Amino acid sequence: MDEPPPWVVLADRSHRSGRGDDLADRRRVLLTVLAGALAVLLLVGISGTVAARRLAEKEAVNDAATTTALLADAVVQPALRDGLVSGDPVAFAGVDRAVHAHVLGPYGVRVKLWTSDGRIVYSDEPRLVGRTYALGDEEREVFSSPVSRAEISDLDRPENVYERGQGRLLEVYRPVWTPDGTPLLFEVYAPYDGVTVRTGQLWRGFAGITISSLLGLIVLMLPVVWRLLGNLRAAQQQRERLLERAVEASADERRRIAGTLHDGVVQELAGASFSVASSAVRARTAGQPELASQLDESVGVVRRCIAGMRSLLVDIYPPSLAVSGLVVALEDLGTGLRSRNVDVRLAADTDAAARLDEQQQRLVYRVAHECLLNCMRHAAATVVRIELASAGDDVLLAIDDDGQGFDAEAALAAPAEGHFGLRVLADVARDGCADLRVSSAPGRGTRWELRLPATRPAG
Repeated sequence: MDEPPPWVVLADRSHRSGRGDDLADRRRVLLTVLAGALAVLLLVGISGTVAARRLAEKEAVNDAATTTALLADAVVQPALRDGLVSGDPVAFAGVDRAVHAHVLGPYGVRVKLWTSDGRIVYSDEPRLVGRTYALGDEEREVFSSPVSRAEISDLDRPENVYERGQGRLLEVYRPVWTPDGTPLLFEVYAPYDGVTVRTGQLWRGFAGITISSLLGLIVLMLPVVWRLLGNLRAAQQQRERLLERAVEASADERRRIAGTLHDGVVQELAGASFSVASSAVRARTAGQPELASQLDESVGVVRRCIAGMRSLLVDIYPPSLAVSGLVVALEDLGTGLRSRNVDVRLAADTDAAARLDEQQQRLVYRVAHECLLNCMRHAAATVVRIELASAGDDVLLAIDDDGQGFDAEAALAAPAEGHFGLRVLADVARDGCADLRVSSAPGRGTRWELRLPATRPAG
């Protein structure tokens, strides 16, 4: 068996509309705006950090390449001797003095000199001297295209085993030549700290302008958003008041039309029926049975018209609650549907009706009237059940039908042009300190429930 459609709450007595709720709604919107602004600030901060780091890396790599080119030309190239490639200690010592005096420390943490076949002929780490490693494509390309290159060092490579544990390093290399023209690859490993420092500088410059601008924009937006929300709420309240006045004006017009019909047409038809009935009696007495039969048929037609007119009057404006009571008024509401071949089943507890004050009874009647109007106009139902009963400390009005149903959430969120029945009912129930909910779906009928706190004890 299919589960019934979920309930859509139209009114909740614990959340009555008013100034407090209005302020709470506006505060919730402002908090949402602030949360969105903080999310934007966080996003800007993260993206700014990434951008600053990339720019800092690029600048640091360029600076390291420039510095290495200067060191190669001013320090290493003049210290090179032809015997360095063959392992001459004197040539090695000359380069070592120049490297320790001018390169290591302020500019680098490791220096290597390579031959074109991948042999290390000099390093400040003695354990690397004489070892041979495969050069990468970039290193080999430097021998054929004498330029400085720089990149983030891959410390997982075998030749970088003694550089591990010192954090990230920048690896810069360029060609140098011994006096006899032998090309060597001059490689310097520089600390990554410069990138971190430069990232902080760029980020502070970026954040100072961007974040302060965003904060200023938020500060300027808050009063504008607050005012717009106030105007929106005022416009909504005005529209609700206009709708309620339209409903009240419609009720007044129905009352006027009902009174005119009742005191005019209905009374004249009733008088005509009595007159024709008397004529039928006289005709039958005078021995004119055919005429009497025709007059009887006319009497029946007139009386059926009167019954139909009275049903219409009940539909237009039923008897006053103060005169007839809530149960009778609900029965009269069902009469209009019965005249349209709808099976209306009413189960109304008079004791439950007696637990409501006059204002609450008007609320019950108004909600029932609107629900049955919707059923008559849109539902195409064959059976409608109306129940009024006590439910603990509350009184419950339940109306359900087997009609075509509708999408309650969609109708509440985006009503069709000129159709605000759900919202008006919700406002009326909320103002009456009542709960109102509806369960419906296309093809699955509709059930309404109105729950009010009883103002009088059970009898």
